[in-house]
Amino acid sequence: MLYRRFGRTELQMPVFSCGGMRYQFKWQDVPQSEIPADNQKNLEATIQRAVEVGINHIETARGYGSSEMQLGRILPKFEREKLIVQTKVGPVADAKEFRQTFEQSLRYLQLDYVDLLGLHGINDAETLDYSIRAGGCLEVAQQLRSEGKVRFIGFSTHGSTETIVQTINTNQFDYVNLHWYYINQWNWAAIEAATRHDMGVFIISPSDKGGKLYNPPEKLVKLCAPLSPMVFNDLFCLSHPKVHTLSLGTAKPEDFDEHLKTLDLLDRSSEILPPILARLEEEAIATLGEDWVKTWDMNLPGWEETPGQVNIRVILWLLNLAIAYDLVDYGTMRYNLLGNGSHWFPGNKADRLDELDLRQCLARSPHADKIPQFLAKAHQLLAGEEVKRLSRS
Repeated sequence: MLYRRFGRTELQMPVFSCGGMRYQFKWQDVPQSEIPADNQKNLEATIQRAVEVGINHIETARGYGSSEMQLGRILPKFEREKLIVQTKVGPVADAKEFRQTFEQSLRYLQLDYVDLLGLHGINDAETLDYSIRAGGCLEVAQQLRSEGKVRFIGFSTHGSTETIVQTINTNQFDYVNLHWYYINQWNWAAIEAATRHDMGVFIISPSDKGGKLYNPPEKLVKLCAPLSPMVFNDLFCLSHPKVHTLSLGTAKPEDFDEHLKTLDLLDRSSEILPPILARLEEEAIATLGEDWVKTWDMNLPGWEETPGQVNIRVILWLLNLAIAYDLVDYGTMRYNLLGNGSHWFPGNKADRLDELDLRQCLARSPHADKIPQFLAKAHQLLAGEEVKRLSRS
């Protein structure tokens, strides 16, 4: 395993982290007696495998259902100082509730402390206010740190780059969990801001949210050859020293194997990546047109400024991925979260275009005349059954 300094925490963080939202039994709390023995056995084997290969960062959240409770049956068996344990608790209006929720996490994990506590989902102005206002959740987290129950405090986010940078610039957090990978590089400015504040940088779900790369379309497989799309994406992310660790949402012990192939390639990333990156760009230009590829998101309105709160930017992005790389299954999954994802995936689908006049909000876009047609095309291609966030399913 390779390790990187996790910003001001000074922790030696493995470049892969064992994310805890894929192997648990349920997305809701259940009595211990209801957890099937085979599910618990698989979870424990997954953690054992992680530690065997040097992945000593175990990451979970109060919002991951039975994950913490199930981890509590295996984590206390390890030498505590050799583990880096992270859990996450969502910021709420009542900071006392935040503390109670964290205390429940600690009881489930059967640990005296966690190394990393993330405020889970600082995604908009409201959740940021719940976090940083006087008497808010961040103050509670700091109290927990002074009590020895937390070593370092960070935040996770699915918010806009602007919100993430604003949160980072408070200089109140030791690390950030955010999205950034090949198909979605919008948050690079946030990574640079985190670097300026010497914060740890943890990438959320690069294999799932980065394109469902555990089940990639054949077209993407060919474009990424000789690497698998998963290894390509890992190498792309880790070739940037400002990125410290990637979360692997492993469901079983064997899921680490493909990712581990990345480690021997890192020293040669500067020669391995350019031909693949060139092919991916060439294919996007061939299928979408160079002008569109280079300017499609110029001067697009935010979803809050769009009639019907249509999330134009996300919808066009998903359409681009579906056309250029056959990421239709991925696009369908993400598209149908719109309207169902609250502040985790905000804005709406393009299902009411006949009722909306988008001309004014698109006035500054160089593609104002084409975009309504493309939105309609995206809806036709990607609409399917409504999808709920995993924690609500």
